[in-house]
Amino acid sequence: MGRRNRDRRERRPQRAKTVLHAHGEAGRGGSFRCAGCRLEVPVHAPGTAHRNHCPHCLTSLHVDLRIPGDRAADCRGPMAAVGLAGRADGEWMLVHRCARCGGLSGNRVAGDDNARALVRLAVRPLAGAPSGFASVAREALVRL
Repeated sequence: MGRRNRDRRERRPQRAKTVLHAHGEAGRGGSFRCAGCRLEVPVHAPGTAHRNHCPHCLTSLHVDLRIPGDRAADCRGPMAAVGLAGRADGEWMLVHRCARCGGLSGNRVAGDDNARALVRLAVRPLAGAPSGFASVAREALVRL
């Protein structure tokens, strides 16, 4: 016969949660947990006004619809970095593809992004990419 907890008053109270699960809210320490590598990521990033990807694995979430920081997208799917692109003004952009809806978006490279991960993306050949990827990525960057 199994043990039974006859006196439930002896239980310890549950600890307060430190992670908020509501969409669009950062944790108490001004950070969020990455959907890719599960590391804590600070909300503030050098070189950009809106942190929109993990500086370690470059994974993002599909939260912005048209304007960076608007958090108006309903998809909320994980977005993997699939390439790098340079803009005419010399700024580097990460190209992300949503795993849920397949949408593409461009995000500015932040000052604290992992240099090794950025170089790995820069030297990745486009030959292994799906057909038409270069033109779709160009369209995504033109819209920005």
